[in-house]
Amino acid sequence: WGGPALLATGLAVALASSSVVAETIRIEVDGVDRAIADNIRGFLTLGRYAERDDVTDAQVRRLADRAVDEAADALRPFGFYEPVIRSRTSRDDARWIVRLKVKPGEPVLVQAVEVRITGPGAEHAALNQLAATSPLQPGTRLEHASYDRLRNDLLRTALDNGFLDARLTRRELIVNPVERTASAHLALETGGQYRFGAIEIEQDVLRDELLERFVRFESGQVFSNDRIRSTQFALEDSNFFSTVAISPGQRDPGTLTVPVSIRAEPIKRDRYTVSLGSGTDTDLRGRFAWENRRVNTRGHRLRFEVTASSVLQEVVTRYIIPVGDPALEKLEFSAGYINEELGDLDSERYELIGSLTQAMGNWQRVLFFKLNQETTDFPDGTSNEQLLLIPGISYASMPPNFLTGWMRTAAYYFELSGSPETLGSDSSYLRFYSRAERVWPLSGPWHLRLRGEFGSSWVNDFSELPASQRFFAGGDRSVRGFALDELSPRVEVVAPSGEVSQQSIGGEHKLVGSIELERDIFTNFRAAVFYDTGNAFSDWSAPLEYSVGVGLRWRLPMLLIGFDIAQALSEPDKNPRLHLNITQVL
Repeated sequence: WGGPALLATGLAVALASSSVVAETIRIEVDGVDRAIADNIRGFLTLGRYAERDDVTDAQVRRLADRAVDEAADALRPFGFYEPVIRSRTSRDDARWIVRLKVKPGEPVLVQAVEVRITGPGAEHAALNQLAATSPLQPGTRLEHASYDRLRNDLLRTALDNGFLDARLTRRELIVNPVERTASAHLALETGGQYRFGAIEIEQDVLRDELLERFVRFESGQVFSNDRIRSTQFALEDSNFFSTVAISPGQRDPGTLTVPVSIRAEPIKRDRYTVSLGSGTDTDLRGRFAWENRRVNTRGHRLRFEVTASSVLQEVVTRYIIPVGDPALEKLEFSAGYINEELGDLDSERYELIGSLTQAMGNWQRVLFFKLNQETTDFPDGTSNEQLLLIPGISYASMPPNFLTGWMRTAAYYFELSGSPETLGSDSSYLRFYSRAERVWPLSGPWHLRLRGEFGSSWVNDFSELPASQRFFAGGDRSVRGFALDELSPRVEVVAPSGEVSQQSIGGEHKLVGSIELERDIFTNFRAAVFYDTGNAFSDWSAPLEYSVGVGLRWRLPMLLIGFDIAQALSEPDKNPRLHLNITQVL
């Protein structure tokens, strides 16, 4: 396992250091917190020479002397106008070390903050709230960034609320370094509040009443660029159009209205997708899909997909009808054949599914009903064929800015389903499943990621529960260090040769937790260390398995690619496992 061990060592080194480029000059700043020290380094001309190998001793000493004045300039945005800074230069073999010892002195304190709003928007709640919630308050240490943020937020909020003629008539930050006081003065003249005027739509793809449900504004509403952006996103994301142009017209100061034109061109009706890939859970996998994106002017779609890997073969046809808010809600019918390995069970099933997806605030609800004809093959050679009618409901969290190019720090999912014999099912059970993931920013480049899963089922005879409704753990997005679906209750199976093996058959319950510490190392890259624990089981007294590992994260638009190496600690005789997973950005 030399390859994974070498990669693990490299990732651990990357986590400890944010740069692998050798430094010719190391700059150390003592006496101030990290944010101020980073700002000082960013101001220094010396920093631009830190990784050059052609710097002379004379240049280093000259730039180190200049660094004292530059550091003093870098302290002023934080309210320190009378610092005492000393510079010391030394050598460590081929590398220069420049140490700045900073005594920032007494800070300048904010004495007064005056925000005056005049015009028709003088009483607007969002504008008046800005001054109250700003960190720029009397008695606090002056930070120029807080003043800049308040000034910019005033103008941005005015524009976002339809005050398109708003302007700052006064913007002053007066600093008295001798008395160590400062006062901020901002005056905003809002002008009138504009509203959406006539809306002109040019397209021949969808019926007008359907397209109008994509539009996030209407005539008479307060003008908002956010509403225009979310409409642009909704129409582009619909995949009905190749191009979408939303253009506000010339605003009319007399009527305080802004006309808007929407022009959209149709996208190609048929779309074909072929993809090949490989994952540590699935080995080689491939997918072919054909989609008719414009079945009719009512926005109906037809999609056919074939997926194949070492653990899953699937053929599914879907028919999708937009309802309600067509950007977020739909009625979907699907029919499919699935042949899937789950632990050491084989599940072959035919499914008919009807579902209704609805948006409810920041949640998306799905009501579904499945007709499932499933055959489960067990390791001992027996099989069980069942007909299941499965109604269910699920809730998934949506990002609050879903229609403006979303990013989120948390994701939650809950599902409750069951198969009552009273509906004609061959077995009766109730099943609950949930998962959650959240990322918290810590100090500087550090982030904390927590992930968890919980599932439980209630069934009189577990042997009647088909494979697709049992719980398994282990794999790239579960307990790393273990193979996909490796963790669950096991049974002994005797082969014809007399060899006895332990086979995974799934459990009634599932519990998984993960804690991960991540550090930014380059643009769009993070290194991580993690601890995973969990298991699938039928007895609540069953022990949890656990593992540790290191990883590398590559952030792409809307995607996060992760490379992990994990070592099972609860079963230390296992070799380390390499995991590759691709998920939505979180």
